[in-house]
Amino acid sequence: MRLNADFSHFACVTPEQYQWTNSPSAGVERMMFDRIGDEVARATSLVRYAPHTQFERHSHGGGEEILVLEGVFADEHGRYPAGSYLRNPIGTGHTPQIGEEGALIFVKLHQFDPNDSLQLAVPAHRLPWQPDRRPRIAYKMLHTFKQERISLERWSSGTSIAYPTLLGGLEFLILEGALSDGEQSYTAGTWCRYPSGSAPALTAGDEGVMMYLKRGHLPAA
Repeated sequence: MRLNADFSHFACVTPEQYQWTNSPSAGVERMMFDRIGDEVARATSLVRYAPHTQFERHSHGGGEEILVLEGVFADEHGRYPAGSYLRNPIGTGHTPQIGEEGALIFVKLHQFDPNDSLQLAVPAHRLPWQPDRRPRIAYKMLHTFKQERISLERWSSGTSIAYPTLLGGLEFLILEGALSDGEQSYTAGTWCRYPSGSAPALTAGDEGVMMYLKRGHLPAA
């Protein structure tokens, strides 16, 4: 399967375009944003677990990055409520085991630098917001490696940022509020990916915006 697989082009999926598909594990559904490969794939997705479901044990051949959006994600290593940020490097493995709350996660697979071996479980929901050097923006830094930067960001209403030409591109998932790029307004649940070499200009909506934001991780155009 190849879905939004050309990283030299802008890609975007809004909630109105969601198409949920069943995974091989009962009670587990996926909404795919980008994908290269079949069951083992380089992928960016939402994964929705029904209550009391279990996903078979698997290893992370290319690494796994998770942001828990709803419910509680759990495995043999711990329980991670909404707002938790997890990184499972290449070679690690686990067995997701979901309780009565169910869970919705944002997950990125097979996208680790081979030298990025730090395993993380960050309770981001408990971290304080830090003031950014840019006015009216606060952030929670989740992970950095080489030029890659992963954060949660909160922009006040009407805040505008014109990014310089981006080496490694930019990707976001809107968690709350809305964001505009001058051509379209994107609401909560929207995922967008700007290629390396682009220079997007983004503006927060009337109620501001909170988003997961990742920079510097895409191949050069």
